[in-house]
Amino acid sequence: MNRLLAIPAAVAGIVLSGCETMPAPPAPASHSILAGYTCCNLHYEGDWISDANWSSQPMIPAGASIKVLDYGRYRVMTEIDGRKMRLGLDYGRAQPLEEWAGRLVVQDDPRKKIERWPAPVREAVRAGKVAIGMSKEEVIVSLGYPAAHQTPSLDAQQWKYWHTSLGSYLIVWDSSGRVKDVVADPQTRHAVVYEGGR
Repeated sequence: MNRLLAIPAAVAGIVLSGCETMPAPPAPASHSILAGYTCCNLHYEGDWISDANWSSQPMIPAGASIKVLDYGRYRVMTEIDGRKMRLGLDYGRAQPLEEWAGRLVVQDDPRKKIERWPAPVREAVRAGKVAIGMSKEEVIVSLGYPAAHQTPSLDAQQWKYWHTSLGSYLIVWDSSGRVKDVVADPQTRHAVVYEGGR
């Protein structure tokens, strides 16, 4: 009887001694927990901010305090100005989630540079609109980044945005990287273009 009990004890000793010499498994990869400011004007419905960033929805202004809390499947859980919000990569899913979040959360408060821009540009940004003559940086702060499924490169001659789920528009760039034109149906164009001049 003692001999039978001794065999499992010996096996257990071998197994345990083997565990001591094995390297520890690598820690699971973790996403960056970012904190800073919203890069740009973000539009929301309830607690959801889509990468389509429909400009007809209520707006969180550029420079709001933002902290990434966690990552999920095509979504980033955040706290924006103390309110829990989810960022949804609904359309541009070929883009890595963490890379997209890193564009939206910036370390320098964009309100400082907005204050240095000409008055008509400041007013357009505060309204979440685009103005003829705006630079790419000014457009991004005002409208957010264009969804990557329709505008995979920021070097493209045109960027596509949405005012509503059915009302899209194109920003056309000139050779110097300024807004040359906004192509949209009349109703959408009226809603998204700032007419105050530069």
